[in-house]
Amino acid sequence: MIRILDEGLDEIAAGHHRATPLRCAVTLVLGLISLAVLPADLCVEWLMLMAALEGWSWVATRAQYLGRPVDRAGRLRHLASHVAIVFAWLSFALAMWIGGGQTGALVGLAVCLSIIFYSQAHAFQSTATVVLIGALPAAAMLAVVALGPLAPGLNRWVVLAALALAVGFAGDGVFSMRRNRQRFEAARARMAESEARYRVLANNVTDVIALTGIDGQRLYISPSIERELGYSVDYLLSQPNYRFLHEDDRARVAERVGTLREPGDSVVLEYRVVRADGSLLWVETSFCLSENVTPGGPPQILSVSRPIEARKAMERDLIEARERAELAAAAKSDFLANMSHELRTPLNAIIGFSGLLQASDRLGEADARSARLIHDASATLLEIVNSVLDFSKLEAGAVELDPQPFVALDEARAVAALVARQAEAKGLTLEVGGAPAAPALMGDAPRLRQVLLNFLSNALKFTSRGGVKVSVTQSPEGDGRCRLRAEVTDTGIGVPKDQLDHVFERFTQADVSVSRRFGGTGLGLAICKRLIDMMDGSIGVVSVEGEGSTFWFEVSLPAADAVAQPRPEAEPASLERPLRLLLVEDVPVNRELVLALLAPFDVDVDCACDGVQGVQAAERTAYDLILMDVQMPVMDGLTAARRIRAGTGPNAAATPIIAMTANVLPEQVAKCLEAGMSGHLGKPIGPARLLETIAAWTSPADTAHPERALSA
Repeated sequence: MIRILDEGLDEIAAGHHRATPLRCAVTLVLGLISLAVLPADLCVEWLMLMAALEGWSWVATRAQYLGRPVDRAGRLRHLASHVAIVFAWLSFALAMWIGGGQTGALVGLAVCLSIIFYSQAHAFQSTATVVLIGALPAAAMLAVVALGPLAPGLNRWVVLAALALAVGFAGDGVFSMRRNRQRFEAARARMAESEARYRVLANNVTDVIALTGIDGQRLYISPSIERELGYSVDYLLSQPNYRFLHEDDRARVAERVGTLREPGDSVVLEYRVVRADGSLLWVETSFCLSENVTPGGPPQILSVSRPIEARKAMERDLIEARERAELAAAAKSDFLANMSHELRTPLNAIIGFSGLLQASDRLGEADARSARLIHDASATLLEIVNSVLDFSKLEAGAVELDPQPFVALDEARAVAALVARQAEAKGLTLEVGGAPAAPALMGDAPRLRQVLLNFLSNALKFTSRGGVKVSVTQSPEGDGRCRLRAEVTDTGIGVPKDQLDHVFERFTQADVSVSRRFGGTGLGLAICKRLIDMMDGSIGVVSVEGEGSTFWFEVSLPAADAVAQPRPEAEPASLERPLRLLLVEDVPVNRELVLALLAPFDVDVDCACDGVQGVQAAERTAYDLILMDVQMPVMDGLTAARRIRAGTGPNAAATPIIAMTANVLPEQVAKCLEAGMSGHLGKPIGPARLLETIAAWTSPADTAHPERALSA
């Protein structure tokens, strides 16, 4: 009984503490109202008394509100403060009844009724509290109404009867609540019988087992809770359910558990619990609605909880690792895009002007050779940049295969022809062998040529005497498929045995001296492996250091019914009619290069140094074509293209706008097209590609060229 009284007082104290601001506000309002019917000094004294009592109550109930253990003395202090506040209110009500006239009497009667029904609310927790703060104030008010002075205009017996009726209703409510409390205690006793059967098991498991009524009343908690949270079992049983859940999780857990309707329904939830030391603990709990051990009793919620802090820490680490990886990937992509742009921009001028110098007949032999060396060196640098971009595209999955009919031996001969002059310059023999009558295959010939060209370029680079041989063989596999094998054998320096397993890894060369002697990025063979892997093929190398190497690949391809006729070599493009172009480019040397490349033709070129000038020019003049850089100050090319398309300039919607930019990554090209540009011309630009693009987009024969947006 003493424990029950203690529990009830703690619950009342917690609620009393929580309601302190509201009571203070009501007290202040009633004190101001009382000024109309009571002497001001009496009102002020009562307000000061209430302020002191509320301060005492705040201190006396603080521990219960915070869920801290409280001894018997602490509970008595709370009870004393509670009783003092109630009787202070009662004194206010009696003062209003006696000295406030008819209005004051009504206000006092209302206050007294509020006290009586306020005490009824605590009947479930504590009978003693109801007696002290309910029965005694009610008896005092009845005595005053029956025996004390009566305000004019009031009927004593009517008021007394109404007040007695209210007290009777409140008393019935008190007895009803106490009967409910007795039923609850009886149910808890029956539950204790069932609990005892499983106590030995529950007391020795590491997980926390709890049994809760559907009304939220805690019925049982296993002792393991003390080890995990630091609270005693008795203390937790005295506290409301979900009290120690993190405030951000409390409503969610209560809502999900509230969805359990039928015995056997269950739900598993993860949430945070506040330990006794204030720290947070992640737990995973399985809630299950189970039958009551007492026949006919309401279902109960059985929960089994276990700490998952280690798992949550691992999840947090994984999320952080993923975020770091995503940031690193984004940073790499940004770096790659910026470096590609910054390298291609000066290369545009170097390759362009060195090409013009090579074609000039005014240079002496030494100067012409210097121009060729500059052009070749810049072309090598461009090849390195392209290799980095190719590898990045392969890693990002942005490369798609385009199967077309082809003859393998013809493709090998075409690739060999590209490096024939290089072999001749080094005094090396270059042979291509294979079966001339082999059937045509269906595959991505340009990608296979890229792999074969890399093999040949490496072979010639690392071979100083002897020769290089290309061998192409095909063997049937059944189901209309053939096995294509291509080998490139050289008599060069070979690959050390301990490096053979790493040659197809990125940024890998036999040793540092190889990079110093022969150059290269170490990406070529890595790109080859990725391409062959995309075709579900295999790639490898056989080498003896000092004697030479054989690089090979094999792919399984379907046979082709027919081979597309090879396209004749394109003649240099020519511009068929006078044109007027707008060149929007912020770099002066790039403007000068385009002007120099177009100087031999009947092309009138207007120049703009940024996007704003470009938009203004397009608003004034009708152009046959606009060449638009993308990265520019003041206004970038994408914004300028959108402004031109949305403007009112002559033929603004139909004028072809070609992105002439060093931004060549797939996503960058896509952004150009989304901005309203018609095509894309990547830097560095050469005379042939520039003229082909201009001719294609200014042909009078066809004004709609949707397919050329990507081909340029």
